[in-house]
Amino acid sequence: MDTPKRRTLQTLAGLGALAVLPRAWAQVKAVDLRDTPVSRSYDLSVAETTLNVTGKPAQGITINGTMPGPVLRFREGDEVVIRVTNKLREITGIHWHGLLVPNDQDGVPGVTYPGILPGETFTYRFKLRQSGTYWYHSHAALQEAAGYFAPLIVEPAKPDPFQYDRDYVVVISDWIDTPPQQVLANLKKVDGYYNYRRVTTPQFFAQLRSAPDAKARDALWAERMEWAKMRMDPTDYSDGGDEWSFLLQGKRPGENWTGLFKPGERVRLRFVNASPMNLYDVRIPGLPMTVVQADGQNVNPVEVDEFRIGNGETYDVIVQPKEAKAYTIFVPTIARIGYARGTLAPEVGMSAPVPELGPKPVRTMADMGMAGMDMGGGGMAGMDMGKPAATAPGAAGHAGMAMPAPARPADAMAGMPGMAGMAAKPADPHAGMAGMGGMAAMGAAPPKPEPDVDGLRRLKYAHLRALTRNADDRAPEKEVLVRLTGDMARYFWGINDKKLSQAEPLEMGLGQRVRIKFVNETMMEHPMHLHGVFMELVNGNGVYAPRKHTIIVPPAQTVELDATFEDEGMWAFHCHLFYHAATGMMRLVKVA
Repeated sequence: MDTPKRRTLQTLAGLGALAVLPRAWAQVKAVDLRDTPVSRSYDLSVAETTLNVTGKPAQGITINGTMPGPVLRFREGDEVVIRVTNKLREITGIHWHGLLVPNDQDGVPGVTYPGILPGETFTYRFKLRQSGTYWYHSHAALQEAAGYFAPLIVEPAKPDPFQYDRDYVVVISDWIDTPPQQVLANLKKVDGYYNYRRVTTPQFFAQLRSAPDAKARDALWAERMEWAKMRMDPTDYSDGGDEWSFLLQGKRPGENWTGLFKPGERVRLRFVNASPMNLYDVRIPGLPMTVVQADGQNVNPVEVDEFRIGNGETYDVIVQPKEAKAYTIFVPTIARIGYARGTLAPEVGMSAPVPELGPKPVRTMADMGMAGMDMGGGGMAGMDMGKPAATAPGAAGHAGMAMPAPARPADAMAGMPGMAGMAAKPADPHAGMAGMGGMAAMGAAPPKPEPDVDGLRRLKYAHLRALTRNADDRAPEKEVLVRLTGDMARYFWGINDKKLSQAEPLEMGLGQRVRIKFVNETMMEHPMHLHGVFMELVNGNGVYAPRKHTIIVPPAQTVELDATFEDEGMWAFHCHLFYHAATGMMRLVKVA
């Protein structure tokens, strides 16, 4: 029997009901976006194409023959028309990520409309209510993971509050020749299928043999057992592995995408994370970056050396290279399994040194909210692992294990977490940014980034402050708890211990002020994306809370946000690691 929920599962979950088609490839030139004409109408064609990213042919899905697809460029206030022709052999649909559009234009097959059938052309038509850097991608099956995505720029009706001389879009993505459908099957078939960084059993026993004393051996054994109970691995930073290529503007590191500048010019870089699989840390050695927009929304300018960008997020930065030399745009994955790379230079063909990736990160029990637990002697003796901790009622984690930390928001003013282990793993800039009730009421200025132990100033969510006051300053009328749950060993993910097919929609009223509380009970970061509305991140900035469409929720952390829907309908709400969404970390939100 055909039902909306069944169609939703088929088109969004990608669990085998629909075939995942081949993918596509094209070179993307370094183009100053100011030379790109603004248009109100576009014709897009989605088709299968043979590509060569890694040195051998593979299949891909392209938009107008390219991957990434073409930049769409509009102006705030425009009534736009976008005609999309489906040349695939399955249903497709384009979602306008971050754009506030009527529900029937949001582009989620089986949820907001039936989707675009093979051979059909669908016309999207909506008025642009905002400006900034956004992107668009498929929301059917696992098509996005095949390269079906592209950037979208909306020029403001009034000039931006910052100046720049050049303007480049920088799309970050990842690629594997294996079709996404098979990647998902592999992940579900073998625990950590692509995780070559994990400690094997022989390696573990070698560690035990080399331990200096019995207490150290007991500690190693106890920690190994606790990770096993949680069905996690301390190296589970990414679902991907060495087979992946990491692309910047569609180019591999050796192809060296280059953006040109003249010394002294201010260059605007519009970063978009279009990866289905990886989060990244972005820096340009020798060039400080001034963050001016987050998810298309203006923020108080903040100068940093590095920022983390989650799947679906966008950040606009201004840099001003004053010397006539090359600068590397260095974009390693947070798992340090590889990197994307480009160059800013006064001439094509120039390059700068590429930094070392550094050691691959390893999580600790402290990262999972287990700080202070005795891991030696009798192991976990005396700790009741069968019930939730008093600080987190109902927050049961993997395999029934209590997760004490998630329900307590950390101090957003604290230093970077895990400083003691800084040499072993990249810092998490988004851990510990909630729980600033007193400062939120005052709307105090955000803290300025301070250098970490390695000298880099890293952006944290606590540093983001909206440039203009938010329209809705009411206190929340309703709270919605969103527990992020899952099992890495069996590779299924959920919200509140349920996957999409098992859950009823969350309900929010039109115009109702809602507090959404994310509690991450898993070992991985989850970039959560809510369609149809901007979420105002509770980060201590009160009515100047930054407005975001995608928010990273770190492991063992609580992140809170407020939202007020202005458009009714059924909206998608999911992790933007699309393989997580495909296996259940997704909900529908009914706004009426």
